[in-house]
Amino acid sequence: IQISDNWPGYSLDLFTYPQHYYGDLEYVLIPHGIIVDRTERLAKDIMQDIGDNDIVVLCVLKGGYKFCADLVEHIKNLSRNSERFISMKVDFVRLKSYHNDQSMQDMQIMGGDDLSKLTGKVSVLCVLLTLFFLFYKDIVGTGRTMKVLLNNIEKYKPKMIKVASLLVKRTSQPDGYRPDYYGFEIPDLFVVGYALDYNEHFRDLNHICVINDHGKTKYRV
Repeated sequence: IQISDNWPGYSLDLFTYPQHYYGDLEYVLIPHGIIVDRTERLAKDIMQDIGDNDIVVLCVLKGGYKFCADLVEHIKNLSRNSERFISMKVDFVRLKSYHNDQSMQDMQIMGGDDLSKLTGKVSVLCVLLTLFFLFYKDIVGTGRTMKVLLNNIEKYKPKMIKVASLLVKRTSQPDGYRPDYYGFEIPDLFVVGYALDYNEHFRDLNHICVINDHGKTKYRV
């Protein structure tokens, strides 16, 4: 689903959201109900593609945990209601590539110590947001980030690697990377909610929203 650059979003007055974020948001970009429905469809697409293979789900923390949990739950429900049983194991890694709303040049990969379980298995890598950011004169972000992470995973020789992302951010100079499954292509906006944070705030916001300048200043570190 592609959200256009001129999409005005939904008025905050149409939805409920935590009172402590009043005055910190511009508008709702994607309501929670639409996120849930789209995630269920991604689960169905993944089920159709993996066949009878078992899955090792690698969740990218912290932002990916909500999307990953919902996606896994949908896959489990589909498996329970079909003739195919899909066995799933879940592991976690954490990437750090932001300071306030700016992408950093260097990326840290933490966790995922026992990735040998990926050998010979189908790996579904769950991320919440695939970013293409302009940093000085170089394109950095999840195009670069994902390549670093995928190179690390490929060392364990999994049978197949699929990347599932709820969001893909659109810029005028993308580096060509696209996940195998993604829910929404969004404009080049800094968004929060549904476990996407700004300095650890807004993870408790169910909708995906655009943060305003007041919110950035309030929670800047």
